[in-house]
Amino acid sequence: MLQEARELLKRVYGYDSFRQGQEGIIEAITGGRDTLAILPTGGGKSVCYQIPAMLMTGTTIVVSPLISLMKDQVDALRRVGVPAAYLNSSLGAGEYRDVLRAALNGEYKLLYIAPERLDGSMFGELSERMRIPMIAIDEAHCVSQWGHDFRPSYRQLAGWIGRMEDRPLVSAFTATATPEVADDITAMLGLREPSVFVSGFARENLSLSVVTGADKKRFLTQFLKERPDQSGIIYAATRKETEAVHEELLRQGIPAGKYHGGLGDAERAEAQEKFRFDETRVMVATNAFGMGIDKPNVRFVLHWQMPGDVESYYQEAGRAGRDGEESECVLLFEPQDVQIQRFLIEQGQGDEGRKSVQLSKLYAMMNFGRTERCLQQFIVDYFGEKGVEPCGKCGNCLDKSERLDMTSEAQKALSCVGRMKGRFGVTMAAKVLKGSRDKKIIQFGLDRLSTYGLLREWPEREISDWLYWLVAEGYLRLSEGQYPTVSLTAEALPVLEGSKTVVRRKSTSVRRAASAAASGEASPLFEALRQWRKETAAREGVPPFMLFFDATLRELAAAAPASRDELLRVKGIGAAKADKYGDALLAITSGEEAQAGRQPDLFQAADAGRAPARAEASVSGRGESGSHLATYEMFQAGGTIEQIAQERGISRVTAESHLMRCADEGMELDWSRIIPEDQEPLILEAASRLGAGKLRPLKDALPPEVDYFAIHGVLRKHGLKSG
Repeated sequence: MLQEARELLKRVYGYDSFRQGQEGIIEAITGGRDTLAILPTGGGKSVCYQIPAMLMTGTTIVVSPLISLMKDQVDALRRVGVPAAYLNSSLGAGEYRDVLRAALNGEYKLLYIAPERLDGSMFGELSERMRIPMIAIDEAHCVSQWGHDFRPSYRQLAGWIGRMEDRPLVSAFTATATPEVADDITAMLGLREPSVFVSGFARENLSLSVVTGADKKRFLTQFLKERPDQSGIIYAATRKETEAVHEELLRQGIPAGKYHGGLGDAERAEAQEKFRFDETRVMVATNAFGMGIDKPNVRFVLHWQMPGDVESYYQEAGRAGRDGEESECVLLFEPQDVQIQRFLIEQGQGDEGRKSVQLSKLYAMMNFGRTERCLQQFIVDYFGEKGVEPCGKCGNCLDKSERLDMTSEAQKALSCVGRMKGRFGVTMAAKVLKGSRDKKIIQFGLDRLSTYGLLREWPEREISDWLYWLVAEGYLRLSEGQYPTVSLTAEALPVLEGSKTVVRRKSTSVRRAASAAASGEASPLFEALRQWRKETAAREGVPPFMLFFDATLRELAAAAPASRDELLRVKGIGAAKADKYGDALLAITSGEEAQAGRQPDLFQAADAGRAPARAEASVSGRGESGSHLATYEMFQAGGTIEQIAQERGISRVTAESHLMRCADEGMELDWSRIIPEDQEPLILEAASRLGAGKLRPLKDALPPEVDYFAIHGVLRKHGLKSG
């Protein structure tokens, strides 16, 4: 059955192979096993239940709380010929009855249902009158009280499923589950000896950064100025902050939308649709936005304030780069963010036990904002995945600032906390180290401790930051509960004994994101394809990405297929889309735009959104990080571009782009094999006259025999273009 699944993947979705982890999950489900799958956001969860549903007899029920995601997935399935529908509150009474009637008649392969719509009688009717081979539960962490998004309606699912006369397979999917949450999901849903899959939490195409001490408005202005064509989300903690940031963007002339719970349903829906349809490029929102927004070309997620837990942060950050392209996630962190989140927790619903869990999660998120470890490593470790190497591309990995020996200061702080015997919090410990005359310090006799005033030359806020940094690095721990106390961990003892040094990076005002991900220049062919996609999507009333991702258009522009067979070799184009759009695409890829030169985009595609060269070896998210090096070795051994392309099974343009990438990474090239001697002065003269920023004007100004490869070579050889 696995071979049938691979054939479906190619025919329906247009991909030759599964992503990491997908194949094992599909094999377990089609083999009749209950399954719990934990995959990162953007890891392709939906394929793991959609393909088994197509292979099974009957209608698979998909339980999901995400109304907008239901619509997107159902629309996408219908477009590739898979009968699917959804039942949720967005349907009118007549539509609801029609869908239910068709479902009971067995007309769908997948039926998406919101958990609020499921009750005992609904389950009973569905199980009696439909053949249900599987119930797939998306966002399964909602069933766990230990999860960050607990929903009581999910708790009833296990009882209803258990009472079904012919209990179907149950598969559960989530992107954010610690080991405790995973165990709770298994118990609460009554999974029977499930196959459990934890596919690596690391998102290798995301560059994570934490920025501290920045003027936020100035930072945002510069950040967006450097990314003029990119789509992104800015998350703020409150409605007030959302409105303020949105107004600032409009003042700067940036097309931005806003989304928060204080807006009406119609206003929120309109803002969401404009963002999905690329009419606004930036969305400013509270955490009310994004659940189920399957917009693949979000190039950055910027958190204006710290979220309340690591799960929420990673889920929100994970909305960047869902198409696999390099993307950025930036957290603007300030210590007062912790107080905002504490206030939100304390004012929120839930009993003391629930609030205690939320506060513990908040302190873990605070540690993320202060740690000097690899940020990706910190996150995967939080979710229970050990032994992951540093990513080499996050803000911390790339931070080369001076490291200071802070052992003496650490000993003073740790000694003070030890003498306070775990009875007080960080604020009181900071006051003792400062030598404060606060009445509580005097009342509890803490002014008589030998550590009183040991850091009196420091501002009290800096002492608190220092203590929180020691928490983040594992030397101190905070207790659970609404008023956490601070105490020593086992890691503190070697420091106090003098056998271990404590080193901290010298504070910098701003730690910038790992890559600027400049948008660069697009080829005429890519732009023609993108314009066709925009117009076609508008006619069909769907977002542009619903037709094809940008990555598919780039590959189309690079390959310029001339036949249906060649079209089907492009990733992301399956039989259904080839049947529907093939003629239109082939007309474009074999038309004037293709002849006008698609090379600029191919070189850009090799470069776009990459991290700096020093991080390149470990950052590829598509398993192709060494491909350009293989081309380089063959070229250095004397192979021509034609020979390399033929032997490696790649296009000539791809081989050329590989060599330009090697040049960008500082490798030596014999330019005489790339640039004809008589063409170099012509290209230099044109570049000095027209500038090197745009390639098309240069090409038009030069003789027809001068190709883009030679132009790129001259610009790189003479340092006129950084790549």
